[in-house]
Amino acid sequence: MINQVPTICPYCGTGCSVHLIVQDGKITGTTPNIRSPVNEGKLCPKGTYCHQFIHSPDRLKKPLIRKGDVFVETDWETVYHLIAQKLTTYSADEIGVLASARCSNEDNYVLMKFARGVLKTNNLDHCARFCHEATMTGLTLSFGRGVMTNSIPDIGRSDCIFCLGSNTFEQHPLIGRQIVRAQAAGGRFIYADPRYTPTAIQADLFLQFYSGSDVAVLNCIMGEIIRNGLEDKDFIRSRTREYESLKKLVLQNRYTPQEVSILTGVSKTDLIRAAEWIGSADRCTVLYAMGLSHLSGGVHNVRAIANLMMLTGNIGRPGTGVNALRGQNNVQGACDMGCLPDFFPGYKPVTDGNFHQKIARTWKFPENIAPARPGLDMNRMFQKAGESSNRIKAMILVGENPLVTEPDRHIVEHAIKNLKFLVVSDIFFTKTCEYAHVVLPAACYAEKDGTVTNTERRVQRLRKAVEAPVLAKPDWQIITEIACLMGYEKQFPYQHPSDIFREITTVCEPYQGMTFERVSLPDGICWPCVSADDPGTAILYSDRFYHPDGKGVFCPVEWKAPAELPDSRYPFRLTSGRVIWHWHTGTMTRRSKNLTDELNEVYIEVHPSDAEKVRISDGDMIQVRSRKGELSCRARVVSDIKEGMIFMPSLFDAALNRLMGLSESGPGFSEYKPICVSLEPVGGGEV
Repeated sequence: MINQVPTICPYCGTGCSVHLIVQDGKITGTTPNIRSPVNEGKLCPKGTYCHQFIHSPDRLKKPLIRKGDVFVETDWETVYHLIAQKLTTYSADEIGVLASARCSNEDNYVLMKFARGVLKTNNLDHCARFCHEATMTGLTLSFGRGVMTNSIPDIGRSDCIFCLGSNTFEQHPLIGRQIVRAQAAGGRFIYADPRYTPTAIQADLFLQFYSGSDVAVLNCIMGEIIRNGLEDKDFIRSRTREYESLKKLVLQNRYTPQEVSILTGVSKTDLIRAAEWIGSADRCTVLYAMGLSHLSGGVHNVRAIANLMMLTGNIGRPGTGVNALRGQNNVQGACDMGCLPDFFPGYKPVTDGNFHQKIARTWKFPENIAPARPGLDMNRMFQKAGESSNRIKAMILVGENPLVTEPDRHIVEHAIKNLKFLVVSDIFFTKTCEYAHVVLPAACYAEKDGTVTNTERRVQRLRKAVEAPVLAKPDWQIITEIACLMGYEKQFPYQHPSDIFREITTVCEPYQGMTFERVSLPDGICWPCVSADDPGTAILYSDRFYHPDGKGVFCPVEWKAPAELPDSRYPFRLTSGRVIWHWHTGTMTRRSKNLTDELNEVYIEVHPSDAEKVRISDGDMIQVRSRKGELSCRARVVSDIKEGMIFMPSLFDAALNRLMGLSESGPGFSEYKPICVSLEPVGGGEV
């Protein structure tokens, strides 16, 4: 018998609906859900083959315990008792917990509750620290909430779309369809990137600039809008504050088109044209992703975008807004669930005494919960774990593979080796698992029920299509059973994800009007949803921002040079990004034959004139060196990238993070791009 089970694609943050085709207990194919308002019956290559990794023979099937240098299989009772016994030997300050943007809301909520209620620690974080923090911080300062302002279908209603820091047609192809829809209706598309990507091909105006000069471009455009009287004076007067400080900054001589053209490599004419198109559009929207936020200056980039949209009155209406495109399927949901060191669910600060008391009363832990002070973020956890005293001694990692994903592999590897106890829950035996003391087999997206929240704040249903392999379990169930063994049966009474979601709606304010049944409908619900009859909110800030006075705040930012600049030793700027065939570290996509047939090794893109300078040809093996490390890979000589820039996909077994590290801009900042590097032929001398 063949069944079709509707669920959500496990890859990017678009949240496309798919039907998994199930035959005799196995998933044999995938079809798009034509009823979805997100993908409207279409899928990208990754979504089309999102079933192929599910039944991989190397899935984790049984719990593993380290015995010396080897792992041995065991049963759940044995491993639960070991974990419970070990965790009780460490203080709250000695434990760190990492949640996952790839797990369901229910998985993340239960883990968050376990950290704060059982372990009494706020040392809780996930990968949003690197990809989403700039948006959370920047947009919260400007608007009061750090989330995407409009819906995905709304993008197609724009007169002018300005995209930067996002190769949308490869990274979020189904959102790219909305760009095409807007253009078909007469809208204009402006695209800024160091590379001539598939997204650039679609652009009506392409601004090819040097990576790291985003703020200069944005300030220049705003200055031109003001000089030509294109700012929305009524919106500025009635709905914002601190405008004069922004005006003073962007009208500086350093942000004139002539000066910015020299700095960025974008022609003066194109900068003026971009300002004219944006300033004169009735409905303009901005799209951005990790190319803009994935670096130490990311907060400034986000604030500058918010400034531009408030300057032109493009907030709170259809076809307008600031649309941050999330990179992972539930990075929004993991943040909503409070998997952060300084926030409870719904972005209530852990320092908020009233909410701290409210959630403590709701949870009813006999010894109270973690204190009302922020814990350590992911960067600080690994730094503290690597220290010799007053350090993190034990960590629980659920669906995280930091040895591959984090920006400074040396710090992470030293920290993980220094831990006395490491628990990793995952669907495959990852690089990080090699250093664990306990490895737990988790169910993947197709093997559990629950919810996820996509980039537009749309809460949608995951549905179980098949059984997990052998002894594997959903993460919410694993954490629940450990908590019960440790004496917290009353606090963790969950029998099904719907029980957990019901509790989520009592403590996560944006979800309070939702039910498991309502989000099970094909449209899902965009938060905030305040009551049982509220259909949700597709467009934020239609009449007020989330600051106490209801006004948006202009936050002027000066352009600052990137943390690294080219010099004679490292003359090239390296940038990175995703490609259409793979996702994140490739743990899942590289187990898909159709996707690996297209691409299965790391490479560097080099401009022909740069390749000639260092005497390399297309297909050559080359050595890439940065100030932090080195690697070898093949060269692709292409004219699509700006001279002086090189590009590497951000996947393939930690290749990229051998070259990266924490920024010197301050503690906790991550630098993924731009990094300065040298190139040389393998076996040759440095040029």
